Amino acid sequence: MRNLTAPPKPLKTSNASPPLHYSIPLNEDPIRLAFPTNLSKTQKIRVINCKGFQVSALNHRSESPDFGNGFPGTGRLKDFETKDIELKNFETKDIDIVTLGNLCVDIVLNVPQLPPTPIHERKAYMEQISSSLPDKRHWEAGGNCNTAIAAARLGLNCVAIGHVGSEIYGNFLLDVLRDEGIGMVGMSENLDAVDSSAAEYETLLCWVLVDPQQRHGFCSRADFSKEPAFSWMNALTREVKTAVQQSRVLFVNGYGFDELSPSLIVSALRYAVEVGTSVFFDPGPRGKPLSSGTPEQKMALSEFLKMSDVLLLTSDEAEALTGIGDPILAGQELLKRSERAKWIAVKLGTKGSILITLSSLSYAPTFKVRVIDTVGCGDSFVAAIAFGFVHKMPTVHTLALANAVGAATAMGCGAGRNVATLDRVIELIRAGDLNEDAEFMKVVLNGFSDIPEINLLSKEALNGAGDRVNHTSLENVVPELLARLKPPAEMEGALRA
Repeated sequence: MRNLTAPPKPLKTSNASPPLHYSIPLNEDPIRLAFPTNLSKTQKIRVINCKGFQVSALNHRSESPDFGNGFPGTGRLKDFETKDIELKNFETKDIDIVTLGNLCVDIVLNVPQLPPTPIHERKAYMEQISSSLPDKRHWEAGGNCNTAIAAARLGLNCVAIGHVGSEIYGNFLLDVLRDEGIGMVGMSENLDAVDSSAAEYETLLCWVLVDPQQRHGFCSRADFSKEPAFSWMNALTREVKTAVQQSRVLFVNGYGFDELSPSLIVSALRYAVEVGTSVFFDPGPRGKPLSSGTPEQKMALSEFLKMSDVLLLTSDEAEALTGIGDPILAGQELLKRSERAKWIAVKLGTKGSILITLSSLSYAPTFKVRVIDTVGCGDSFVAAIAFGFVHKMPTVHTLALANAVGAATAMGCGAGRNVATLDRVIELIRAGDLNEDAEFMKVVLNGFSDIPEINLLSKEALNGAGDRVNHTSLENVVPELLARLKPPAEMEGALRA
C-alpha cells in the first residue's frame, strides 16, 4: 500500500498577482502509454494489452516493464532505449483524443468564506490551508482529467499527456486515470538527474473552495508565480510526439499555460498540424489575460485561434476575444479570422449551445435537470464535441449529445470521477426533456438570413422557414445517438472479447 499519511511539502510561491478564479456555470466553463501497432518492419516492439488499450514499448531492455509510476505502461520511459524513428511512418490513428497538460489534483473544501482578493492575503490563506494533509475524501482528479474521464466514459480511447509528481498526489492521479481506462504519457525526461521532490516537480494541486452559498474559488501555486509551474520543460519528448501523431484529436485549454511555456504548447500545436491531428482549443477564462499578456502569450493565443480545427468557448469568452456581444456574430468572426477552423462551438448557458461552420449554424437547447454543481460541465461538453467530431456526426446531433453530457455532469457534485456517467447521459437523452427557448430560436431564424443552412433541434418536428432551415426533432436524433453509445455492460463485454 502507498503511504497516504506523510505530510505534503509546502508549496513554493512568488509574488505575481493574477485574479482569483471563480467557478462559473456551463456557459463559463471553469494509463497507459499508447503507441501504434503498425510500425515498420525495422522497428522492434513489445505489446502489452491493458483494459482495451494496445500498448507498444520500443526496444525495452527487460521483460518486466517499469515505467516509474506504479503500474505498467505509464509515466516516463526511464528504462527505454530510444532510436531514431520516423514518426511519420505511422499511418493509422488508434487514439481518439489526447489532452495536453493541465493535470492536477483538486482538493475540495467547504469554507466559511472565499479567499480574499489581495495577493498577500490570498497567498497566506493558501499557505495556511495547505500546511497539513487534507483528508483523502476531499481529493479529486481535476483539470484536463475531467475532459478525459468524460470522453472515456463515452467510449473514446483517451490519453492524458502531462506531468505528475512521484508523491502521494501523483500516485492518486495515476490511479484514477488507470481506473477510468485512460492512458498517460509523461512529458519529462531525465528526472533522475534532478531533485524530483522539489516543489516545482510535484503534482499541481488546485484548492477548490466552496462557501455556504455554493460559490467556488480556485487557488493553486500557479496563481503566485510569473512563470509556468513546469517552466523547466522545454521540448516535446519522442513519446509525446508519438501520442500526438497517433491521435485523431489534440485538446488544449487555456489553463495549460499555467503549467507549460507558450513556446512548448505552440510546438505541440505545430506538430499536430504537421502530422494531421485535429486541434481542439478551449481558451476558457485564461483567454482574455493571454490576449493582453506577454508577447509570447499573445503570439501563442493568436496561433491557436488561427490554426485550431475546433474552437470551444462560452459566449462571454467569445465576446472577450472579439469585442462582439452577439455569440453568433462573435463565432462567425472567430471563424473568419481562422485559417483552419471547421467548427466554432459556443456555450450559451441555460439557452443551450451553437455550432458554427463555414456554411451552417446549428443550435440545440439544454436538457432540463436539477443542477447541483456546474464545475466540470464545460470540460464534459468538450468531450462530447470531440465524440461527435471523431464519429463525423451531424452538428445538431453533436450539440444534443454535448448538452446532455454537460447536464449530466451538473446533476452531480464536483468534477473528476463525478462527471457524467454513460448511464446518466443515456437516461437524459431517452427522457428528451428539452428546455426550449422559443425567443432565441426566433432570433436565430430572423436575424441571420445570410447563413446558407440553419439546423435547429426541438422536441417535435416543426414546419421549416424556407429551404435553408432544418428543424430536427429530438425523437429522430435519439435513436442515432443511442446507436453510437454503448452501455457499460456492452463495453465491458467488448473489452473482454
